[in-house]
Amino acid sequence: MYKQLVDSNDRAVERGISRQMLDPESRYYGGTIDPFTGVAWVNHTTGTPTDMCYWGAALSNPDSIYYRDESLLNRLLLATEFVLRFQHEDGSISPGWTNYHSPPDTAFVVVGYSQLYQLLQQQEWEPLQPVLNNMRLFLERTIPTMLTGGCHTPNHRWVLCAALGFLHEIFDLEEAVQRAEQWMDEGMDITPDGEWTERSNGIYSAVSDIMLIHAARLLNRPELLEPVRLNLRMMVYLVHPMGEIVTDYSGRQDLGSVHDLSPYYLPYAILARLDGDPLFAGMAAWAGDTLTDPGVCSVNTLIRLMLEPELQQTNDTRDALPEQYEVMLNEHFVRGEHLEQMDSVGHHGRISHSRMHTDFGAPVARIRDGATSVTVMTEVPSFFALRHGKVRLLAVQLASYFNPGYVPMQQMTRLTEGYRLTGEQKKGYYGPIPANLLPESAASDISPWYLLPHQSRQLTHEQTFRVGAELQPTENGWNMHLSGQEPADIMMQLSFVFGSEGELTCEDAIETSEGHYLWKGGTLRYTCGEDWLEITGGELGHLAATVREAKLPDKCKVVLVNFMTPFDKTLHISLSPSMALKI
Repeated sequence: MYKQLVDSNDRAVERGISRQMLDPESRYYGGTIDPFTGVAWVNHTTGTPTDMCYWGAALSNPDSIYYRDESLLNRLLLATEFVLRFQHEDGSISPGWTNYHSPPDTAFVVVGYSQLYQLLQQQEWEPLQPVLNNMRLFLERTIPTMLTGGCHTPNHRWVLCAALGFLHEIFDLEEAVQRAEQWMDEGMDITPDGEWTERSNGIYSAVSDIMLIHAARLLNRPELLEPVRLNLRMMVYLVHPMGEIVTDYSGRQDLGSVHDLSPYYLPYAILARLDGDPLFAGMAAWAGDTLTDPGVCSVNTLIRLMLEPELQQTNDTRDALPEQYEVMLNEHFVRGEHLEQMDSVGHHGRISHSRMHTDFGAPVARIRDGATSVTVMTEVPSFFALRHGKVRLLAVQLASYFNPGYVPMQQMTRLTEGYRLTGEQKKGYYGPIPANLLPESAASDISPWYLLPHQSRQLTHEQTFRVGAELQPTENGWNMHLSGQEPADIMMQLSFVFGSEGELTCEDAIETSEGHYLWKGGTLRYTCGEDWLEITGGELGHLAATVREAKLPDKCKVVLVNFMTPFDKTLHISLSPSMALKI
């Protein structure tokens, strides 16, 4: 794995060289051009600091073809000068996509930049000194922002703590420790089963894990490793057999997209070494197989391996990893009690520039049987997803015209065999505002709607819509029983979303203008390679091709089942015969 990373890092060096702006008249002189925007940025993903990490790792590594290459060193120096020019006067950076003068995005860069700085410091190569001087100056300039800056999201707090820890280590800065303690005093946002607030298994869970590992070491707070251990144990059950992470219920931008285990290599490898845990070692080995490049600036794996050479070897104990399990995450988490306390906090459910993440701790069931992997979930548009060998049923979603859009399931209970899900929506109307509560503007020539005290209106004609789903395993698949009663005559739409790579056939279906299929009946079959699934239970109770506010995903194969309330509907999913595990 180490050799593979060194080789891929050398290839990344070449790509960065080809994108560096060398025209002194350009505003981006010394920076590397982001191929997606045509602009050079100072950020931790597509920005120049990421290329600098590739270059610095190569210059420091005797195994690299660029070891102590003076031409590459000159390019690195130009890059440090670009970064200094694009650093704001307050010490922050603007990543380019959003978040201008952003403390947390500056923190991401600080974490990566600091590790590169420490690696270069160890080289005892005099020509590196101008680079080190520029890098130290950049880091020093970030101190005011790191000591005063805030955040948008839960994971940003732990990134800031890691950055403050590095600044404390480099500059012996006690104020950085004090600021980090203010963030840590807010407590850990993780359930007993190991789920972080943002439920982002593909991106931000791994970010929280590695940043708290850094903070634990740099701030001498070993207790910060406990939530990391919880999350890493949970993640054992949130990877499909082919190595794809479960993202079907994420609260962030990885929702429903494909991610692998590579961001978890360092957290698993570090904790495996620290704890001597064979489960963590097995997951580290699996994650190591997915490492195709060193990673972006903030989480560059090769730089960490060079700073901690003992991490370059992991014990391949994948026989410790379970291939048969059924777990219900957050089954005993008292989420309802926490939600009931929101009114007493005082924010009334409103937050600027972020979101409340009230789906935190919602139950999720994970079932694995060899190469078959099933997710049953709540508080997201999809309530069921399945992988069977190469077959990917990415989502099963229920939408309605009651409160137009997807109907999220809010409760999950375990049955003797399978799970029962329930969802409830309410919608009503509001009467006139009492005369004694009307503002003066109501009697003027113009009465703006937004100046009326709408909170004083009386609720009328409120309707409640309840749906249920029972999901039960069978010998060769799953049964899906859906029910919903009142109000009557609501148009419903059940969507099956498949990966674009397979072949889809429907016995009786109408293709829509968007390329989806309205499935009337017969058998639906989806095949990918030797693997397949079949579904029965199609229906065409109305002709609507979409439901308003229920956007169907692009670049997928989608089959729609249309029906009306009241409904009591059963669909059967059958799977091809069991196959050997195909990792």
